[in-house]
Amino acid sequence: MPKPHFDAWRIFRILAEFVEGFETMTDIGASVSVFGSARSDPDDPYYKLGVEVGKKISKKGFAVITGGGRGIMEAANKGAKEAKGRSCGISISLPYELESNPYIDQRWKLHFRYFFVRKVMFVRYAQAFVVLPGGFGTLDELFEALTLIQTKKIRPFPIFLMGSSYWEGLLKWLKDVPLKQNNLHLEDFDLFRVTDDPDEVADSIEKHFKAAGVKPTFDLGTSD
Repeated sequence: MPKPHFDAWRIFRILAEFVEGFETMTDIGASVSVFGSARSDPDDPYYKLGVEVGKKISKKGFAVITGGGRGIMEAANKGAKEAKGRSCGISISLPYELESNPYIDQRWKLHFRYFFVRKVMFVRYAQAFVVLPGGFGTLDELFEALTLIQTKKIRPFPIFLMGSSYWEGLLKWLKDVPLKQNNLHLEDFDLFRVTDDPDEVADSIEKHFKAAGVKPTFDLGTSD
């Protein structure tokens, strides 16, 4: 007896996650996705920076969207809550992250099985990305957003790298190797800004928003 085609049926689980995400996020309003390590504790300077930038962003009227976990994600959600702003967490099923952080509004609390569904939510509803120090997951979100903007698959939005000393080695390598070997163009470095100033981040996002307004990043005037 032939085995059932589980891959074909899995599409319904994937669709259910997209539907839940879209229905939850569609009226969240102007938002900023904040990324960073789940391993940073509250004494870490980057955790404290996450709280501060989450607070500054919220005071400008933007919702804060994170991956819902601990560390810097928790910090940004905490800053949003302290500023009485909208605090969204989009968590993922992982063996070492069993619970979302406690600073997420229940209305904006989501839990996904699939990374790719979660990543769509981060991009689609954001007016900007703020990327603090982190590991593979943080780098994945950063480079995916840069790729989508570079290839004009989404509307361009500001991307900020915070914690300048953390990013120095990576940026030096990008300029010394991919750029020199013609795998990047110099203008690609204009797609992001490095800063340690939460006020600069919040003010720049507000300026971009006033010019662009709230528009889903994937809506480029096509039928997609």
